[in-house]
Amino acid sequence: MDKSVIVYSAGWCAFCHAAKDYLDKLGVKYDDRDVESKQEYMSESVTKSGQMGIPVLDIGGDIIIGFDRPKIDASLKAHSLV
Repeated sequence: MDKSVIVYSAGWCAFCHAAKDYLDKLGVKYDDRDVESKQEYMSESVTKSGQMGIPVLDIGGDIIIGFDRPKIDASLKAHSLV
């Protein structure tokens, strides 16, 4: 099982910062992919989520759109990351 966590974000996005701060607080390591710095990251995010909004979190293949703490918590627990 893939236990990687990817956060698709941008520097100006307050909810992106909130999501990353939350993962930091929990001690969860993640790959931060700035969708403004690389077009391929934006393409990955849209392909995975089906929409243009950020943040998009990919937690072991679970796609979570926005800073949805209950879904993030459930996915992290399901993948034994917390």
